[in-house]
Amino acid sequence: MWLYEKKLQYPVRVSNPDSKMAKYIYTQFGGPNGELGAAVRYLSQRYTMPTGRGKGVLTDIGTEELAHWEMIATMVYKLTKGASITDIKQAGLGSHYAIWDSGIFPGDSNGVPFTTAYINVMGDPIADLHEDMAAEQKARATYENLIRLTDDVDLMDGLKFLREREVVHFQRFGETLDYIQGYMDSKKAF
Repeated sequence: MWLYEKKLQYPVRVSNPDSKMAKYIYTQFGGPNGELGAAVRYLSQRYTMPTGRGKGVLTDIGTEELAHWEMIATMVYKLTKGASITDIKQAGLGSHYAIWDSGIFPGDSNGVPFTTAYINVMGDPIADLHEDMAAEQKARATYENLIRLTDDVDLMDGLKFLREREVVHFQRFGETLDYIQGYMDSKKAF
């Protein structure tokens, strides 16, 4: 179904390792408003969309969220690459290290593991699309918070790209909601 290009959707650069910032970014890897939850949500919701157009939008955006998940993992990796045990402990990642070493495990910035409780799939196209629009705004807000937490202009560039994609997704879901509402409200003759 997918063609995987062995490159990131957008280049990820960091000026310097920063384990503390990596800890913060973990929230988008496996937190409640992160990329993994969004990808699974959208790729699950597509089955109950009543039109191919609606299914296509959810498939497109869900797939893109997986690309964003890959970017977030790359950010965490680059920010922690070569970190000493002292750096890891000072960043508050000692518990993570004790369990997963340098593995990038889906969890939030507090170390809470990813859970499917973050995924909302109602089966009602209108409810699901409203949920998706809200999810995109939460992710946008989280990226804005992360941007404020760093002074690394290279890292900021990637975070700004991800933030802007959340805005685009919000707009696409809004357009899809309008379309689906019109479709569902239209009188059907058989």
